[in-house]
Amino acid sequence: MMMKNIWAMWLSFGMGLLSIAIAFPMVSAANPLDESVQAGKNLFMSATFAGNGMNCNSCHMAGGTTQGALPNGKSIPSLTNAAAIFPRYNKRMDAVLTLQDQVHNCINGALQGTPPSHESKEMVALISYLTSLSQGKAIDMGGKPK
Repeated sequence: MMMKNIWAMWLSFGMGLLSIAIAFPMVSAANPLDESVQAGKNLFMSATFAGNGMNCNSCHMAGGTTQGALPNGKSIPSLTNAAAIFPRYNKRMDAVLTLQDQVHNCINGALQGTPPSHESKEMVALISYLTSLSQGKAIDMGGKPK
């Protein structure tokens, strides 16, 4: 009799687990957006884009979360609101630039590298990372970097 109760208890427990598994199917542990943000951070911190050996973090220190500095020592703002202020007008270029344009120009200019194309996974990852730095910031198109 006791053995029968134990089996009934195990069967009930197993059916409970099965109903939970059906109600909440396994979701992939990897989130594609989180993966893109992480890939972008990795590129930001280490990719030289076949340029002069510098990476984004060479100027935009601490992953762009603090004030940075150009090689000539000139201070530059953090990137914590970069995604919130683009698109914005660039007086020197006399053009409205998107964040992708700015990343492209920075890689091409400061890093003297070959920027990824606008629709590439690498550019999407970089933009995903930069956008994550602006999470919760108010949109201020054309605003000033902070």
